[in-house]
Amino acid sequence: MSFTVEERGNPNTLSYRLFFKNADGKYISPFHDIPMYADESQNIFHVVVEVPRWTNSKMEIATKDPLNPIKQDVKKGNLRYVANVFPHKGYIWNYGAIPQTWEDPGHKDGDTGCCGDNDPIDVCEIGTKVCSRGEVIKVKVLGVLAMIDEGETDWKVMAINVEDPEAKDLNDISDIQRLKPGYLEATVDWFRRYKVPDGKPENQFAFNGEFKDKDFAIETIKSTHGFWKALISEKTNSGGLNCKNTCVSAGDSPFCCSTDEAKAVVGGVSTSLDKWFYYEKN
Repeated sequence: MSFTVEERGNPNTLSYRLFFKNADGKYISPFHDIPMYADESQNIFHVVVEVPRWTNSKMEIATKDPLNPIKQDVKKGNLRYVANVFPHKGYIWNYGAIPQTWEDPGHKDGDTGCCGDNDPIDVCEIGTKVCSRGEVIKVKVLGVLAMIDEGETDWKVMAINVEDPEAKDLNDISDIQRLKPGYLEATVDWFRRYKVPDGKPENQFAFNGEFKDKDFAIETIKSTHGFWKALISEKTNSGGLNCKNTCVSAGDSPFCCSTDEAKAVVGGVSTSLDKWFYYEKN
Protein backbone atom coordinates (compact mmCIF):
# COMPACT_ATOMS: atom_id res chain seq x y z
CA MET A 1 0.00 0.00 0.00
CA SER A 2 1.56 3.26 -1.13
CA PHE A 3 0.55 6.90 -1.01
CA THR A 4 1.70 10.08 -2.71
CA VAL A 5 1.15 13.76 -1.99
CA GLU A 6 0.29 16.76 -4.14
CA GLU A 7 1.24 20.28 -3.05
CA ARG A 8 -1.04 23.21 -3.71
CA GLY A 9 -0.06 26.78 -2.92
CA ASN A 10 3.31 27.72 -1.46
CA PRO A 11 4.83 26.72 1.89
CA ASN A 12 4.70 29.36 4.62
CA THR A 13 1.51 30.87 3.21
CA LEU A 14 -2.11 30.61 4.32
CA SER A 15 -3.04 28.88 1.06
CA TYR A 16 -0.59 25.97 1.33
CA ARG A 17 -2.17 22.49 1.28
CA LEU A 18 -0.79 18.97 0.93
CA PHE A 19 -3.33 16.54 -0.54
CA PHE A 20 -3.01 12.76 -0.58
CA LYS A 21 -3.51 10.12 -3.27
CA ASN A 22 -3.55 6.34 -3.06
CA ALA A 23 -1.70 3.94 -5.37
CA ASP A 24 -4.49 4.25 -7.96
CA GLY A 25 -4.03 8.01 -8.14
CA LYS A 26 -7.31 8.64 -6.34
CA TYR A 27 -7.53 11.57 -3.95
CA ILE A 28 -8.05 10.40 -0.38
CA SER A 29 -8.36 11.72 3.15
CA PRO A 30 -5.30 10.97 5.32
CA PHE A 31 -7.61 11.16 8.34
CA HIS A 32 -10.20 8.63 7.15
CA ASP A 33 -8.99 6.65 4.10
CA ILE A 34 -5.51 5.47 5.14
CA PRO A 35 -5.94 2.32 7.27
CA MET A 36 -4.88 2.52 10.90
CA TYR A 37 -3.06 -0.80 10.66
CA ALA A 38 -0.19 -1.51 8.31
CA ASP A 39 -0.09 -5.07 9.75
CA GLU A 40 -2.72 -5.82 12.38
CA SER A 41 -1.25 -9.24 13.28
CA GLN A 42 2.02 -7.56 14.31
CA ASN A 43 0.46 -4.35 15.74
CA ILE A 44 2.20 -2.26 13.09
CA PHE A 45 0.47 1.09 12.51
CA HIS A 46 0.48 3.69 9.77
CA VAL A 47 1.60 7.21 10.70
CA VAL A 48 1.08 10.30 8.58
CA VAL A 49 4.10 12.57 9.13
CA GLU A 50 2.93 16.15 9.60
CA VAL A 51 6.14 17.75 10.92
CA PRO A 52 9.64 16.48 10.05
CA ARG A 53 12.17 16.50 12.88
CA TRP A 54 14.05 19.78 13.54
CA THR A 55 11.47 21.90 11.69
CA ASN A 56 9.26 24.56 13.29
CA SER A 57 6.16 25.01 11.10
CA LYS A 58 3.14 23.69 13.01
CA MET A 59 1.65 21.57 10.25
CA GLU A 60 -1.36 19.33 10.87
CA ILE A 61 -4.06 17.29 9.22
CA ALA A 62 -6.89 19.77 8.62
CA THR A 63 -9.66 17.82 10.29
CA LYS A 64 -12.34 20.39 9.45
CA ASP A 65 -11.46 20.79 5.75
CA PRO A 66 -12.69 18.62 2.84
CA LEU A 67 -10.31 15.68 2.26
CA ASN A 68 -8.33 16.78 5.36
CA PRO A 69 -5.12 17.95 3.65
CA ILE A 70 -2.09 18.89 5.72
CA LYS A 71 -1.88 22.64 6.26
CA GLN A 72 -0.15 25.03 8.63
CA ASP A 73 -2.05 25.87 11.79
CA VAL A 74 -3.23 29.47 12.08
CA LYS A 75 -3.90 31.56 15.16
CA LYS A 76 -5.39 35.06 14.99
CA GLY A 77 -4.72 35.12 11.26
CA ASN A 78 -1.04 34.25 11.63
CA LEU A 79 0.78 31.06 10.65
CA ARG A 80 1.95 29.14 13.70
CA TYR A 81 5.54 28.14 14.35
CA VAL A 82 6.90 26.26 17.34
CA ALA A 83 9.56 28.29 19.16
CA ASN A 84 13.04 26.94 19.84
CA VAL A 85 12.85 26.47 23.61
CA PHE A 86 16.46 25.92 24.68
CA PRO A 87 18.03 23.44 24.23
CA HIS A 88 15.49 22.12 21.70
CA LYS A 89 15.47 22.98 17.98
CA GLY A 90 11.98 22.72 16.51
CA TYR A 91 10.29 19.35 16.89
CA ILE A 92 12.68 16.75 18.32
CA TRP A 93 11.03 13.78 16.58
CA ASN A 94 9.18 13.17 13.34
CA TYR A 95 5.72 14.24 14.48
CA GLY A 96 2.47 12.98 13.03
CA ALA A 97 -0.78 11.14 13.61
CA ILE A 98 -2.26 7.68 13.27
CA PRO A 99 -5.10 7.70 10.71
CA GLN A 100 -8.57 6.39 11.58
CA THR A 101 -8.20 7.44 15.21
CA TRP A 102 -9.98 10.23 17.08
CA GLU A 103 -9.72 11.57 20.62
CA ASP A 104 -13.42 12.11 21.32
CA PRO A 105 -14.10 15.44 23.07
CA GLY A 106 -17.33 13.95 24.43
CA HIS A 107 -15.55 11.11 26.24
CA LYS A 108 -13.91 11.66 29.62
CA ASP A 109 -10.90 9.40 29.91
CA GLY A 110 -10.88 7.24 33.03
CA ASP A 111 -7.13 7.64 33.54
CA THR A 112 -6.68 11.35 32.82
CA GLY A 113 -10.08 12.62 33.97
CA CYS A 114 -10.22 14.84 30.86
CA CYS A 115 -12.01 14.64 27.52
CA GLY A 116 -10.26 14.15 24.19
CA ASP A 117 -8.79 16.99 22.12
CA ASN A 118 -10.89 16.33 18.97
CA ASP A 119 -7.88 15.22 16.86
CA PRO A 120 -6.33 11.98 15.63
CA ILE A 121 -3.89 10.52 18.13
CA ASP A 122 -0.39 12.05 17.92
CA VAL A 123 2.86 10.15 17.35
CA CYS A 124 6.49 10.98 18.07
CA GLU A 125 8.63 8.83 15.75
CA ILE A 126 12.16 8.50 17.15
CA GLY A 127 14.08 6.79 14.33
CA THR A 128 17.29 8.04 12.74
CA LYS A 129 15.76 9.27 9.47
CA VAL A 130 14.33 12.77 9.11
CA CYS A 131 11.05 12.07 7.33
CA SER A 132 9.31 14.23 4.73
CA ARG A 133 6.10 16.12 5.30
CA GLY A 134 3.20 13.93 4.19
CA GLU A 135 5.24 10.72 4.24
CA VAL A 136 3.21 7.70 5.36
CA ILE A 137 5.38 5.36 7.42
CA LYS A 138 4.83 2.08 9.25
CA VAL A 139 5.71 2.12 12.92
CA LYS A 140 6.19 -0.10 15.92
CA VAL A 141 4.57 1.39 19.04
CA LEU A 142 6.77 1.64 22.14
CA GLY A 143 4.76 3.56 24.73
CA VAL A 144 2.64 6.63 25.37
CA LEU A 145 2.65 9.89 27.34
CA ALA A 146 -0.61 11.41 28.64
CA MET A 147 -0.38 15.17 28.19
CA ILE A 148 -3.11 17.46 29.50
CA ASP A 149 -3.34 20.44 27.15
CA GLU A 150 -5.60 23.21 28.44
CA GLY A 151 -7.85 20.67 30.16
CA GLU A 152 -7.96 18.18 27.27
CA THR A 153 -6.41 14.71 26.98
CA ASP A 154 -3.72 14.72 24.29
CA TRP A 155 -1.97 11.35 24.05
CA LYS A 156 1.57 11.28 22.62
CA VAL A 157 2.51 7.86 21.27
CA MET A 158 6.22 7.00 21.14
CA ALA A 159 7.06 4.85 18.11
CA ILE A 160 9.80 3.90 15.65
CA ASN A 161 9.69 3.35 11.90
CA VAL A 162 9.85 -0.40 11.25
CA GLU A 163 12.42 0.25 8.51
CA ASP A 164 14.78 2.04 10.89
CA PRO A 165 18.02 0.14 11.61
CA GLU A 166 17.38 0.53 15.35
CA ALA A 167 13.82 -0.84 15.20
CA LYS A 168 14.84 -4.42 15.97
CA ASP A 169 16.33 -3.31 19.31
CA LEU A 170 13.42 -1.10 20.41
CA ASN A 171 10.35 -3.03 21.54
CA ASP A 172 9.00 -1.20 24.61
CA ILE A 173 9.31 2.08 26.47
CA SER A 174 12.14 0.77 28.66
CA ASP A 175 14.26 0.21 25.55
CA ILE A 176 14.16 3.94 24.75
CA GLN A 177 15.45 4.72 28.22
CA ARG A 178 18.17 2.10 27.86
CA LEU A 179 19.34 2.86 24.31
CA LYS A 180 18.51 6.56 24.02
CA PRO A 181 19.07 7.90 27.55
CA GLY A 182 17.67 11.37 28.02
CA TYR A 183 15.22 11.20 25.10
CA LEU A 184 12.13 10.52 27.23
CA GLU A 185 13.03 13.26 29.69
CA ALA A 186 13.60 15.66 26.77
CA THR A 187 10.21 14.70 25.34
CA VAL A 188 8.39 15.54 28.57
CA ASP A 189 10.37 18.79 28.86
CA TRP A 190 9.53 19.73 25.26
CA PHE A 191 5.79 19.16 25.66
CA ARG A 192 5.75 20.85 29.06
CA ARG A 193 7.31 24.09 27.84
CA TYR A 194 6.68 24.52 24.10
CA LYS A 195 3.73 26.89 24.52
CA VAL A 196 5.37 29.10 27.16
CA PRO A 197 6.94 31.51 24.59
CA ASP A 198 3.37 32.18 23.37
CA GLY A 199 2.37 33.34 26.84
CA LYS A 200 0.67 30.11 27.84
CA PRO A 201 1.28 28.13 31.05
CA GLU A 202 3.25 24.91 31.13
CA ASN A 203 1.32 21.80 30.09
CA GLN A 204 0.52 19.15 32.66
CA PHE A 205 0.59 15.34 32.49
CA ALA A 206 -1.32 12.41 33.88
CA PHE A 207 0.61 9.64 35.69
CA ASN A 208 3.03 12.30 37.04
CA GLY A 209 4.57 12.62 33.60
CA GLU A 210 5.56 8.95 33.46
CA PHE A 211 5.36 7.06 30.18
CA LYS A 212 3.08 4.03 29.96
CA ASP A 213 4.32 0.90 28.22
CA LYS A 214 3.68 -0.58 24.78
CA ASP A 215 0.63 -2.64 25.77
CA PHE A 216 -1.06 0.37 27.39
CA ALA A 217 -0.27 2.46 24.31
CA ILE A 218 -1.75 -0.07 21.89
CA GLU A 219 -4.95 -0.31 23.94
CA THR A 220 -5.18 3.49 23.96
CA ILE A 221 -4.80 3.58 20.16
CA LYS A 222 -7.48 0.90 19.75
CA SER A 223 -9.79 2.94 21.96
CA THR A 224 -9.35 6.02 19.76
CA HIS A 225 -9.99 3.84 16.71
CA GLY A 226 -13.32 2.85 18.26
CA PHE A 227 -14.20 6.52 18.70
CA TRP A 228 -13.30 7.12 15.04
CA LYS A 229 -15.54 4.25 13.95
CA ALA A 230 -18.44 5.83 15.81
CA LEU A 231 -17.61 9.15 14.14
CA ILE A 232 -17.47 7.81 10.58
CA SER A 233 -20.64 5.72 11.04
CA GLU A 234 -22.58 8.78 12.29
CA LYS A 235 -23.09 7.30 15.77
CA THR A 236 -21.63 10.36 17.44
CA ASN A 237 -21.61 14.10 16.82
CA SER A 238 -18.88 15.08 14.35
CA GLY A 239 -18.46 18.42 16.12
CA GLY A 240 -17.49 20.34 13.00
CA LEU A 241 -15.03 17.73 11.71
CA ASN A 242 -15.11 16.99 7.99
CA CYS A 243 -15.66 13.27 7.52
CA LYS A 244 -15.81 13.23 3.72
CA ASN A 245 -13.82 10.29 2.37
CA THR A 246 -13.41 8.43 -0.91
CA CYS A 247 -12.76 4.86 0.24
CA VAL A 248 -14.51 4.10 3.55
CA SER A 249 -18.13 5.25 3.50
CA ALA A 250 -20.77 3.60 1.33
CA GLY A 251 -22.38 5.50 -1.53
CA ASP A 252 -25.50 6.29 0.48
CA SER A 253 -23.51 7.91 3.28
CA PRO A 254 -23.34 11.71 3.46
CA PHE A 255 -19.63 11.25 4.09
CA CYS A 256 -19.04 9.50 0.74
CA CYS A 257 -17.02 11.74 -1.58
CA SER A 258 -17.06 10.87 -5.28
CA THR A 259 -13.96 11.04 -7.46
CA ASP A 260 -15.31 14.14 -9.21
CA GLU A 261 -16.10 15.83 -5.89
CA ALA A 262 -12.58 15.09 -4.66
CA LYS A 263 -11.02 16.53 -7.82
CA ALA A 264 -13.16 19.65 -7.43
CA VAL A 265 -11.94 20.10 -3.83
CA VAL A 266 -8.30 19.95 -4.88
CA GLY A 267 -8.90 22.04 -7.98
CA GLY A 268 -10.43 24.77 -5.86
CA VAL A 269 -7.13 25.35 -4.06
CA SER A 270 -4.62 27.69 -5.69
CA THR A 271 -1.64 26.20 -7.46
CA SER A 272 1.96 27.05 -6.70
CA LEU A 273 3.29 30.52 -7.50
CA ASP A 274 6.28 28.72 -9.03
CA LYS A 275 4.14 27.49 -11.92
CA TRP A 276 4.55 29.33 -15.24
CA PHE A 277 1.75 30.01 -17.70
CA TYR A 278 2.30 30.38 -21.44
CA TYR A 279 0.09 31.86 -24.11
CA GLU A 280 0.53 33.12 -27.64
CA LYS A 281 0.35 36.87 -28.11
CA ASN A 282 -1.85 38.24 -30.89
